[in-house]
Amino acid sequence: MKLRVLMEPRWGATYDRIVAMAKATEEAGFDGFFRGDHYLGIDPGDPDYRPTDSWTSLAGVALETSRVKLGTLVTAGTFRHPGVVANAVATVDQISGGRVVLGIGAGWYEREHQAFGMPFPPIGERFDRLGEQAQIILGLWTTPQGEPFSFDGRFWKVEEARNFPVLVQQPRPEIVIGGTGPRRTPLMAARYADEFNGGGGEGTIERYETARRICEEIGRDPATLRMSATYQVICGSTGAQARERLARLGPPGERMLARGTVGTPSEVAGALQELAEAGSEIVYLHIFDIDDLDHLRLIGSEVIPQVA
Repeated sequence: MKLRVLMEPRWGATYDRIVAMAKATEEAGFDGFFRGDHYLGIDPGDPDYRPTDSWTSLAGVALETSRVKLGTLVTAGTFRHPGVVANAVATVDQISGGRVVLGIGAGWYEREHQAFGMPFPPIGERFDRLGEQAQIILGLWTTPQGEPFSFDGRFWKVEEARNFPVLVQQPRPEIVIGGTGPRRTPLMAARYADEFNGGGGEGTIERYETARRICEEIGRDPATLRMSATYQVICGSTGAQARERLARLGPPGERMLARGTVGTPSEVAGALQELAEAGSEIVYLHIFDIDDLDHLRLIGSEVIPQVA
């Protein structure tokens, strides 16, 4: 099992704090550093939350790190035109020397869209848009140089694009699609993704089985779709230290951690082993206190050796 850090800051994150966390992630031995693509935090009324743009910040992080995979979990399909996404991710791929991963989804946080003036269509339309976005991104990434790429969809039209972003990774960066929806999310993953993120906790096995079954239905080898999970953890050398870390997050953080594990390294490793037994090949550890770098060091030294 590979462990990656998913940064979801409780109080926002300026760029220097993001870089510090990414460096600590790499030094602790994690496989990747990922961040949410959000402009509001888990408490949308918190005036102290300071948003940063995901792909802009990851471009800088790429210069400050050398080994870890970098990406989003997940970029909201409602935020950007697919041509912009394709070029932005390709740019970070160049800067990082081929370490970028694109996590993309339909978008879900309506209040966030209202706060920043972005349209938020109904759920069915958001999934329809996601399907078109995936096709455009893949087309811009994989069409051979010299040949035109065109796409005529319901929401976007691309007319004979011939100027394609240069990619370090070949044939292209990996794509992650995830969520807990019963049908459309695993269908999108089966059609367009390299990795399906089934969330975590109750229902994970069933979501993996659904994704594999859909792969078979559309003629894809299920073994080619990697399974991953997202899991909230707080680890402490003792149970008391773990509870102290939880208390620092306040009520919103405590609500989020109710679905995860708060405990010692052996307790966290045990929960991760259960995810491995369910079929998870990668787990993204959802970390909310981004300034507690000792937390990452503890997981790196005491948990990773037990599950890697």
